[in-house]
Amino acid sequence: MSYCLNPHCPKPKNPDDVKFCRTCGSKLLLKERYRAIKPIGQGGFGKTFLAVDEDKPSKPRCVIKQFYPQAQGTNTIAKAVELFNQEAVQLDELGKHPQIPELLAYFTQEDRQYLVQEFIDGQNLAQELAHRGAFSETQIWQLLNDLLSVLQFCHARHIIHRDIKPENIILRESDRKLVLVDFGAAKSATGTALNQTGTSIGSPEYVAPEQMRGRAVFASDIYSLGATCINLLTVRSPFDSYDTNNGTWVWQQYLKTPVSNQLSRILNKMLESIPIRRYQTVDELLNDLNQQSQAAATPAISAKPLTTQPTSPPAVVPKTHSQIDLELEQMKTLFLGKAQPQNNNQNQPKTQSIQPSSKSQIDAELEELKAKYLGNNNTPNQ
Repeated sequence: MSYCLNPHCPKPKNPDDVKFCRTCGSKLLLKERYRAIKPIGQGGFGKTFLAVDEDKPSKPRCVIKQFYPQAQGTNTIAKAVELFNQEAVQLDELGKHPQIPELLAYFTQEDRQYLVQEFIDGQNLAQELAHRGAFSETQIWQLLNDLLSVLQFCHARHIIHRDIKPENIILRESDRKLVLVDFGAAKSATGTALNQTGTSIGSPEYVAPEQMRGRAVFASDIYSLGATCINLLTVRSPFDSYDTNNGTWVWQQYLKTPVSNQLSRILNKMLESIPIRRYQTVDELLNDLNQQSQAAATPAISAKPLTTQPTSPPAVVPKTHSQIDLELEQMKTLFLGKAQPQNNNQNQPKTQSIQPSSKSQIDAELEELKAKYLGNNNTPNQ
C-alpha cells in the first residue's frame, strides 16, 4: 500500500504500484524513492510514517517525518521550524552511533519539509512495560549500562537530548540493544547556550526542575533517565512517586520487588532536584556504576591464599603411626616446657591454684589420645 502524504487528502490509501494519489493527485514518492506505507505517529508539529526505500533492491523500511505544525501563532510555528531543522542537524551528527537512528535524507517537497531516518524495528520501553510488567533490578542495571554510553556519546558532542522517557527508547529486535530516538527536542550546549534560558521542552513527568525553567544542562538528561528507571520499576508515573509535601522521592514504596541499596542510592542521586547534588556527568555516573559492579563481583577474602585451583578437592591423607608418635612427643615437650614448677617464695601472691600434671600423668594422657586416634584410623603401619 502507498499512503498519500497530503494532509488534506480525504482518501490517502493507494495501491503500491501507483506514483500519484488516485484521490488528490499528489506525488506518492518522496525524492522519487521513499514511499509511505502507513502513519505511525502524530504530534503537534507533524506526522510520522512507516515507509520503504524503493531505490534499494531489498526495499528496506525507513521512517518519514513530515513537518506539519498544528499549532497556531507565529512564534510557535517559528519554534517548530527551528526544532525540526535542529533534529535533522542533530541526527546528521549523531546518527553514526549504532544506537541512534541514522539520518537518510532531509528535504522540502511541495512546500512541506521532510526528514527520513533509519527505521528501528522493536518496541519502545513504554510498550515493553505494558506487555511484560515491571522491570527487575537486573534489567535496570542493563538499561543503565546500555544507554549511558549513548548519552556519553551525545554529551561529548555537546548535545542535550532533553526528552528521555520510555517512549523514546526502543528495544531493537535484532540484537536487543536499546536505541535512543526522537532528537526533535535536542539542544546544542556549545558556546553560551548553556547559560541562556531557552524554551521548556520535554515530557513534564520526566523533565528535571531546571529544564522546566528553560535551563537544561547535561545533568538534566541524567535526571530524565533516572525518572525513566523508576517508572519502569514501579509502573507508575514519576509524578506519583514524589511526595510534594515533603519534597522527597518515595518510589521505593511502590516497587513490585525490592531493589538493592546500591541501586536505590544511584537512582536517588540521579533524581536530585538540585542539579549540583546530582551526577554532573555521565562519566561520574559510570564510575559509580563500575565501582558497584566490582564490589558485587569481588569474592570474600579467604583465610589462606589460593595458589592453584584443583579440579577436585584434595584428598585427606591419614597419618602414620610414626607421625603420630612424633606429634605427641612435640605436644609433650611443649606442655612440660610451659608447666614450670611452682616457686616456693613466700612473698609471691597465691593466685595459681591449678597444679601442673606430672610427667607420668602426661605420658598416660598422651598414650590415651594416641590409642583413641589410632582406634579411629585404620591406616596400616608404614
